[in-house]
Amino acid sequence: MKHVLAALVENKPGTLARILNLFRRRGFNIESAAVGETDDPEISRLTIVVNGDNNVVEQVIKQLNKLIEVIKVSNLSQDTMVGRELAIIKVAVDKETMGEIIGLSEIFRAKIIDVSMKSLVIEITGDEDKVNAFVDVMRRFGIKEMARTGLVALARGPKATKVEKEEV
Repeated sequence: MKHVLAALVENKPGTLARILNLFRRRGFNIESAAVGETDDPEISRLTIVVNGDNNVVEQVIKQLNKLIEVIKVSNLSQDTMVGRELAIIKVAVDKETMGEIIGLSEIFRAKIIDVSMKSLVIEITGDEDKVNAFVDVMRRFGIKEMARTGLVALARGPKATKVEKEEV
């Protein structure tokens, strides 16, 4: 089962390496990890997707909370979050396929962000299923290169993974 964890961490060199090293040492498997600065430049938000049962996730959270750089960890279940992935895909094109690829991109609400005579670079955002479906459609044209962010997620409604000033 997939679990999505949101962790607020100190925005300092080496923090991400220590967190990922914890996963390696404990044998936890990360499906994806996305990290970026929050509205506070001293804090980063790390979204981690972990496969495992509830016991595994509980252990991951306990181990993360032991790290001094970790400020707060929240378990976002699939029911209580909104999440998105970003993929940038370079697809081979020729005169015959360019129109078809552009049309398919429009159907998926993807954006063409670079055009050349032999390739298109396409940006798509959405849930994992949408991104995977688009990638599958583009495979028949020849994917030359692809980069994906992994999941970023926030809790739905008023709940927030947020640091109160006295916690910092």
